[in-house]
Formats: sequence, C-alpha cells, structure tokens
Amino acid sequence: MLKKLLLSILFLGTVFAVENKKVILITGTALGIGKSTALHLIEKGHIVYGGDILIEENLYLNESGGFALEMDVTNQEHIDAAIKKIINEQGRIDVLVNNAGLGVYGAIEDVSMEDAIYQYDVNLFGVARATKAVLPHMREQKSGTIINISSVLGETYGPIAGWYLSTKHALEGWSDALRVELKEFDIDVVIVQPGAINTNFFNVTKSYIKKYEKDSPYKHLYGEPVTDSESNVLSNQSDPIVIAKVIEKAMNARNPKTRYAAGAYSKAGKFLRRIMTDKMFDRFILFIN
Repeated sequence: MLKKLLLSILFLGTVFAVENKKVILITGTALGIGKSTALHLIEKGHIVYGGDILIEENLYLNESGGFALEMDVTNQEHIDAAIKKIINEQGRIDVLVNNAGLGVYGAIEDVSMEDAIYQYDVNLFGVARATKAVLPHMREQKSGTIINISSVLGETYGPIAGWYLSTKHALEGWSDALRVELKEFDIDVVIVQPGAINTNFFNVTKSYIKKYEKDSPYKHLYGEPVTDSESNVLSNQSDPIVIAKVIEKAMNARNPKTRYAAGAYSKAGKFLRRIMTDKMFDRFILFIN
C-alpha cells in the first residue's frame, strides 16, 4: 500500500514537472540579466531560447541545454525567424522575456537624435516587435506571459539619464495598456523593475557619457558628482540572479503582480518618489548627484 502511494506521488510529481516545463524566449541573453536568467531557467528544466546581437558571446546557450539565436531586436526579420523556429520545434511559446536594452546617457540637449532614436528602437520598439510576433501564437494557445524588463527609473528620474529613463516610462505605460488588452485572452503582462544590478550596463553608459560630456554646458552634471554617485552605486550592486528569480516567480504565478521591483535601490527609489512632491524630488536628486 505504501509502495503504491509513493509511486503515485512520484508519477504525479513527474506529470506536474512536465506540464510546467515552459517554452521561453529571452532577448539579450549574451550578458548580464539575460544570461543569468537563461541559465537559471534552463537549470529549472525549462526550454530556453536566447536571442542576442552578440553571436559569439551567446553560444554558451547551446552548451548549457538551451538554444542560441542570432537576434537584433531592431530587425523584424531576425525576430520573425526566431519565432518561426521556436514554433516549428516546440509547437508553442509560453513566455517572452523582453530583456534586450541599452542605456544612452547624456544631457537631453547633448545627445544626438540618432542615438536617441536608436535608444527607443531597442528599448521600446524592439519590445513591441518581439511582442507582436508572439501574440498570435499566445492568443491561439489562450495562454502566455510577457515579461518586460524596465527599470526603477521607469517610475523615477534624474539628470543625464533622460533619454534612457524616458524609454522605460514609455515601456511601462505601453505594458499597462497591453495588459488590459490581453486580459480576455488569458495572457499576462508583467513589468520587472531592476535596481542597480552588477552587469555591463554602467560600462555602456560611461561610453556615452565620455562621448557627450566634453564641452557640454551641463558638464557639472557629468563630472565628479556623477562619478561619486556612481561609485556608491557600483559598490552596492545586486547579482543578476536576483532578477532571474523574480522573472521565474512572475512566470510561474497563477495571478502575477503587474510590477516586481528587485535589486539594490529599487524599492527605496520608488518609495521616495511616491512620498515627495516633484520639486522636493528634484532637490533630492540634485543633492545626491
């Protein structure tokens, strides 16, 4: 009797595990949050496809039990080919994690329109391209989860980050509207707001700062105050696995929250923004910078 009970429990556990194995597409998996998330979800037994423009850096997926895809989120043909491959091989797609992004930092007046437009093309329209490509399949399945990686700056602001944070503000409004539109199709839309995470992000932002700070009328915002503030942030960054686990939690939840904030400074920044008036927050931001 006991043996039969144990075998039944084992069988049900196996069925549950199989039923909960999800087919997942993550964009921007070569480095940082995307890489950590891909490896974590593969370890948990899911089928993970990872797309990135950095082809060589992304090949680790093929050796780790996942599937590496060449994907530039500004290229619709890349995205369509990736979705077609996943559907042909797996027959479905359960989760899309829109993680690919970059940070163009510089004073709003300083940043070229070319860089500003590219920032939007990756951080907002790249998300839209991938999302629109998976939606017909998710609607047909009558299930799915779309997880959009925003930032704590999606609800706050600060100098030198205007173009970057505006893409995240736009992404959050876009995600909220999408969530309402997809309600009747049982497709969840979740926003994840990382704080300071130990990735290559700050190295990218530094390259743009170096590009724009010379001879800028806003040099006082680029210089030592920014460097000091940055050094404090860098010394307290969270590991990307923190975000990977939040993504896992959101995609496995029956009724996920609309927003998850995680990582260093994420909740503190949101809290201060909510309790301060705009001008109070302005003074606070200028003081800490």
